[in-house]
Amino acid sequence: MTTYRIVSDSSSNIYEIPGSIKYLTTPLKILVDGEEYIDQAGLDLEKMVNHIETSKVNSTSCPNAQEWLDAFEGADVIFAITISSALSGSYASAQMAAEEYMKKHEGVKIYVVDSLSTGGEMVMIIEKLRDLMEQGLSFEEIREQVQDYQRHTHLIFYLESLSNLAKNGRLSPAVAKIAGLLGIRFVGRASDKGTIHQAAIAKGAKKAISAGVAEMVKMGYRGGRVAISHTLNTEGAERMKSLILEQFPQAVVTINPNGGLCSYYAERGGMIIGFDDYAQASV
Repeated sequence: MTTYRIVSDSSSNIYEIPGSIKYLTTPLKILVDGEEYIDQAGLDLEKMVNHIETSKVNSTSCPNAQEWLDAFEGADVIFAITISSALSGSYASAQMAAEEYMKKHEGVKIYVVDSLSTGGEMVMIIEKLRDLMEQGLSFEEIREQVQDYQRHTHLIFYLESLSNLAKNGRLSPAVAKIAGLLGIRFVGRASDKGTIHQAAIAKGAKKAISAGVAEMVKMGYRGGRVAISHTLNTEGAERMKSLILEQFPQAVVTINPNGGLCSYYAERGGMIIGFDDYAQASV
């Protein structure tokens, strides 16, 4: 009997999924002023976010090959999914582990999915993989269908703070400070190559969330699946869900908290929104 497994790095923000398919995560790590936070279930997110906000030096690290190998152990057909390879070395580590594992285990098949994304879009891909596996499809059929599904999934993000981007040299500290003083919110999107780009800026949360929904429609959203993940911002996530359902009553919208890695980048109040461009939910 074939043993299926899905393995993701922790940027998916989920540590278990319902259903019959075994799902495991490999943790990313966040280092803040010398203290390591492991991105796994039970992480004190409030403590980590508070620490980041007052920190001077912070960084992240991806799962190593051995952590991926440990998660692969015991399965015959494995699909591993990682945060965008444009943002992290997680994909490279998973590929290295897959090659080593297949050399040692004859007949095992592994496909490493570069999500070209993170957060909610990864959740949608993971759940698609689970559904295909539960249908008993072959490795090749699952790989083909998930590749096709990825062509229909997209991601935007909403940031209330730009301070961590400034600390990591991705934005001028002066610009980040001015944006904070003026209440400027930032809406961005992931490209089809897994890089991030500015989509809109707006003053105040309500206008920015509305701009985020408008950007989704511009990118092809028609009322299908949406997966919203947020960092300590249930109110904002619920507001976005309500705006989506006002325009698309048939939409299926889920909300869950960001884990450690996504909270590191999204910061307090930030949201990461994955969605597909189908007219109805496909998962």
